[in-house]
Order: sequence, then C-alpha cells, then structure tokens
Amino acid sequence: MGGYPGDEQKGVQLFRTVDGKKMTEDFVAAAYWLKRRPDSTGKLGAVGFCFGGGMVNQLAVRLGKDLNAGVAFYGRQAGVADVPKISAPLMFQYAGNDRGVNAGIEAYEAALKENKKNFETFTYAEKQHGFHNDTTPRYDAEAAKLAWERTLDSLRST
Repeated sequence: MGGYPGDEQKGVQLFRTVDGKKMTEDFVAAAYWLKRRPDSTGKLGAVGFCFGGGMVNQLAVRLGKDLNAGVAFYGRQAGVADVPKISAPLMFQYAGNDRGVNAGIEAYEAALKENKKNFETFTYAEKQHGFHNDTTPRYDAEAAKLAWERTLDSLRST
C-alpha cells in the first residue's frame, strides 16, 4: 500500500485497512534484524516521512538505546509519558502549514527538554505536509533539498 495513490481520500481509505499494532511490531522486528546482521556496523538510524515520521518517534521509544539516531519528517509525536524511554538524538522536520501534526509539537518538545533529550527541530514556514514528496503538488524542491541536507548531516554526525 506504499506510494501516493493520486488522491488523498484513496490514501486515507487504504491506510484504514492496515493493522497498526502489527505494523509497529514489524518495524521493531525489522530494526533489530538490521542491527544484528553480520554485515551491520551495529548502528541503527531511522528516517521517516508522514506516518513514517511518527514511526521514527515510536522506534525511538521502543528501541531505546538500540536506536542511534532518528529523523522524523512531519510525523506524529510519541506520547509525552514515553519520552523518558528515548535515548537517540532526534531531528524533526516540520511543515509550517500542518495543523494536525504541529498541534503536538509544543508538548512533545517540552517533555523532551524536561527529560534532557537531544533533539533539533526545523520548521519550514508556509510549507505543506508532504513538502518533501515529489509525487504530490505540495512538493517544495528548495525546502526538500535543505531538509535532506540537514538529515544527512545529522546522520553522519552520530
């Protein structure tokens, strides 16, 4: 069910058919599988967009010290009560014009600060949710390029 179906409503309908709990467990299992492969350095980073951005936050909670870095593009924040479980440095890439996702930023960042977590936030003014997705009309090449450069710099530094 990956990719953009060409219509927001079709995407919403498809997403409703996914078993969220199973999918989260699949992400956790895949992360541990990757980390433990013999050809792995043992370092694990996660980058996600939209739902995947929210999954980065969930992996930060679920994997604790086993996640070395995470970058969430306009994803739902983890629950404030789960913030103490986070160990990885996180980077957040938010669209300035994204009421749904942005509504959770203030509480999440306050909890991260209170728990002395390492994070950095970038908000791209007037950009839409999905500004990095070049298959939608919301794509913004300039913001996407800058966000990706920041993402790679962050991952290289961990």
